[in-house]
Amino acid sequence: MVRVDLNSDVGESFGAYKLGLDAEVLKHVTSANIACGFHAGDPMVMAKTVALAAENGVGVGAHPGYPDLQGFGRRNMNLTPDEVKNFVIYQVGALAAFARAAGRPLQHVKAHGALYNMAAKDAKLAQAIAEGVKAAAPDAILLALAGSQMVTAAREVGLKVAQEVFADRAYTADGTLVPRSQPGAMIHDPEVAIPRVVRMVTEGKVTAISGEEVSIQADSICVHGDNPEAIAFVARIREALTAAGVEVVSLAKVVG
Repeated sequence: MVRVDLNSDVGESFGAYKLGLDAEVLKHVTSANIACGFHAGDPMVMAKTVALAAENGVGVGAHPGYPDLQGFGRRNMNLTPDEVKNFVIYQVGALAAFARAAGRPLQHVKAHGALYNMAAKDAKLAQAIAEGVKAAAPDAILLALAGSQMVTAAREVGLKVAQEVFADRAYTADGTLVPRSQPGAMIHDPEVAIPRVVRMVTEGKVTAISGEEVSIQADSICVHGDNPEAIAFVARIREALTAAGVEVVSLAKVVG
């Protein structure tokens, strides 16, 4: 049977500011990428989100990003590989401590925003992330953009790796995501997005924004839960996958 994980970025509130519908989305996904305080989140939010994930039987993951609260980690930064490695160690170590305090293992690590997108193409940056994860959580799975430099880097340092696809993002012909700043980057119509997701999982194919067919491996699907429509979208994706004979399970059960 084909298996796939559903993951979502959560724990992105900060202080008095609430962002996302974490309690709702965690009822539908199987893995949670929890912000670690650099691009979003804080110690109180981290503890609460780990607890919510545990209550729902959802795999706990760290979601490290650039030190950019104001830009939500979506602005490119020019950091050295050593800086990136140590920022990853710092953030993953913090989230791993909260997971341990809640009696949960740290299942995976997924880089956030600009860090994730830059490392998809930059081998040195990908290597720095992989080395940071290996140092802080050697048993964790690195969740990486399918076919990216991060997949290669994870394998080189001896990490388990899972390849990720996106339910609501358009792809370029080289298998990377169309930048959010470009027209057509986001797919808003569920009637278009859901069959694409099922096809990526069952056939390993996606149609690029240019019309070309791209091969892709889908171990995990990233979904968002920041509004009621997004929650309904996640539920529909899960129903469609189940109807197609796909078993939706946590990342640890996909990678083994």
